Amino acid sequence: MDDNKFQNLKVMVIDDSKTIRRTAETLLQREGCDVITAVDGFDALSKIADANPDIVFVDIMMPRLDGYQTCALIKNSQNYQNIPVVMLSSKDGLFDQAKGRVVGSDEYLTKPFSKDELLNAIRNHVSA
Repeated sequence: MDDNKFQNLKVMVIDDSKTIRRTAETLLQREGCDVITAVDGFDALSKIADANPDIVFVDIMMPRLDGYQTCALIKNSQNYQNIPVVMLSSKDGLFDQAKGRVVGSDEYLTKPFSKDELLNAIRNHVSA
């Protein structure tokens, strides 16, 4: 696969941790992605229409609207249901992964994630 595939790809990262947002943003911007960050589900939902991301990474544990609820809202929306959603969690529990699948997530990454894991998730779910 061609690596300038990441050029101008719109990636949304939703996490209440500034460190995680900044890490993901830095890694992805280096690859040429256009990164939109959100601090929680509400923030993400207010930005998603403008951003129209190609893929969304969402943390599971967030205040107000958690990752499962956020994913479910994206997947239940006619406009956004085709956007791949990758769950991020500090727990690699089977229960969490199963619950992620129930709400329609496309993949599950355990934190701390590596650059390769992020890029592979994008490669797996975003068609050029």
